[in-house]
Amino acid sequence: MTATTSIPPIVPADAIRLGSGRTLRFEGRDHGAAVSYFLVDNDPGQGPDLHRHPYPETWIVLEGEALLTIGEQELVATPGDTATAPADTWHRFVATGTSRLRMVCIHASDVIVQEFAE
Repeated sequence: MTATTSIPPIVPADAIRLGSGRTLRFEGRDHGAAVSYFLVDNDPGQGPDLHRHPYPETWIVLEGEALLTIGEQELVATPGDTATAPADTWHRFVATGTSRLRMVCIHASDVIVQEFAE
C-alpha cells in the first residue's frame, strides 16, 4: 500500500507581495513548510530597521551589495555570499552600491516573528 501525499500548489508571487513593492514575504505555516522567507528586491539605501528574531535568520545575496549589521559587526556581502544572524541578535541590512539588492532572507521558523529596536 502506498501513501498519497498532497503536493501544495505553487504560491504565486503576487499572493505574497508586500504592498505594491517588489519584496515577497512567505510564511511557511500558511503553505505546509517549516521555514519562512523574504525575497528582498531593494533599491540602494533601502533596508529594514534594526530588529531581531527568536530564531536564526540566514541571508543569501543574489544580486547587488548589502551592508549587514549583525550584533556589533558590519559586513559587506555580494552575490553568492551567505551570512547568518544568530537567534536574539540585533541585526539589519541596507542595499549599498549602485544597483538593486536581491537577497533571500530565510527564517528558521514557520512564521516570521520580528521585534524592532525602534
